[in-house]
Amino acid sequence: MTSVPDDSRPVRPTAEDEVAAAGSELLGGPAGRHALLGVSWWTPVRVIALVAIGMFALGMVQKAPCYDGGWFHGATTQYTRACYSDIPHLYGSRGFADDVVPYFDRIPDDISGGMEYLEYPVLTGLFMQLAAWITPGGGSEEDQAQLYWLVNAGMLMACAAAIAVCVARTHRRRPWDALLVALAPAFALTATINWDLFAVALTAGGILLWSRGRTLGAGVLLGLATAAKLYPLLLLGPLLLLCLRAGRLRAWLTTLCGAVGAWLVVNVPVMLSTRGGLHIREGWKQFYAFSEERPVDLGSFWMIISQRTDDPLTDANTYAIALMALACTGIAALALCAPRRPRFAQLAFLVVAAFAVTNKVYSPQYVLWLIPLAALARPKWRDFLVWQATQVMYFVGVWMYLAYTGSGDTHRGLPPEGYQLAIVIHLLGTLYLCAVVMRDVLVPERDVVRRGGADDPSGGVLDGAPDVFVLGEAHDRLLDGRDQEVAAPARPAGPLPGRYGTGPQGGAVAPAGGPDGGASGSPAGGRDGGAR
Repeated sequence: MTSVPDDSRPVRPTAEDEVAAAGSELLGGPAGRHALLGVSWWTPVRVIALVAIGMFALGMVQKAPCYDGGWFHGATTQYTRACYSDIPHLYGSRGFADDVVPYFDRIPDDISGGMEYLEYPVLTGLFMQLAAWITPGGGSEEDQAQLYWLVNAGMLMACAAAIAVCVARTHRRRPWDALLVALAPAFALTATINWDLFAVALTAGGILLWSRGRTLGAGVLLGLATAAKLYPLLLLGPLLLLCLRAGRLRAWLTTLCGAVGAWLVVNVPVMLSTRGGLHIREGWKQFYAFSEERPVDLGSFWMIISQRTDDPLTDANTYAIALMALACTGIAALALCAPRRPRFAQLAFLVVAAFAVTNKVYSPQYVLWLIPLAALARPKWRDFLVWQATQVMYFVGVWMYLAYTGSGDTHRGLPPEGYQLAIVIHLLGTLYLCAVVMRDVLVPERDVVRRGGADDPSGGVLDGAPDVFVLGEAHDRLLDGRDQEVAAPARPAGPLPGRYGTGPQGGAVAPAGGPDGGASGSPAGGRDGGAR
């Protein structure tokens, strides 16, 4: 068996990351230079998919105390054992046990006491309904709810494996970075709290297709992801900025059309009602109404302010939107003024993180939105694990706080002051990772992805493209580079020195066939439905 040539080998994290190298001692130490990685059945993608499934299974085991009765017996057991999940509770309270049709039939609202519609986006509602159809009949409602959770867990496990595979294949020569996703403790702990993994899987697929230049397919998957959760819509902003800087607006418009078209195909049949004339159905609007009307809630710094000032912050929506707009303005300035065009994954992580930090609620499972983007934006084990530690602390803190508010017993829970500290810790952890990513953008030589000569492996049509529109000092450098091109003598025919040539902004220009020398082609308590 022959070894794989060095220039086509996957990057070995144990060779460039001291934390990964230290961790590999548990499995026999770092891989050697001549290790035959990727030439047997145990390819990186298959290993990562199996690890992701194994970690997901451990997360299911962590929910065992609740599965054995904690969801239904005892007011605080599901909190003190940190095994809460929305899924079994919503099976009965959202009408799935009674064959209620989402968005068409009203259900009793356990908060207002009236009748309401399902408050989740349409594609997530379809996912929930499909699981209800698969759930076997018979037994008590508690038995049915347990089976419903198992069915959903099986479907979400497939989503988890898909996410790991998509991340592994997005950066062609860095598949092992997806181990950050597969081994993330917060990923396993929060995977079956709600249905967010479905939207995350569609988003990861869209990013993969964009990295392969499939702009229309990327738009379709991002549109479907937006029909399952609102946050994937945010990724169109970074793509617009990067395509503007690289002069690839046609690619962005193709993606936008695909996203809008896919979203309409899913939503229009549920959105419009012909009863009494054509109008928008109330059931379809429930998700958006709930997102707007939802008060300040768990996990946000708005909750700290509200508790400290004894003010319900009824204008929190306005303040949150203003802060998000300010953050997006800063990200836009970073995208257009950075000395080198940022990578797509970097900007995608920053904009979603800004949304999570400024929003009026942060449910524990929202970390799932960020984990794949963080692995692509900053594949450095030390920084990733520091951030994950803060998220795990918050995961424990939120359930202990709910145990305290449910029982009032300080020995069984975390009082408000302790929970506020947990909120601060998780916010600081996310802001820390944002700061490191922004440093990589401003100082590209610190970016571990670009150290090997790559430009933007997740950039697709952006990878290796020269800049055409920049602002600030980058604009002056662009003009200077063009002047030098005009004045410079013609380069003799022949290959460029090194593995990659250099674009006007110092970006790597990939050889024909893709950024890595390979063929350019495609790879073979409820109430959590709001946009937040």
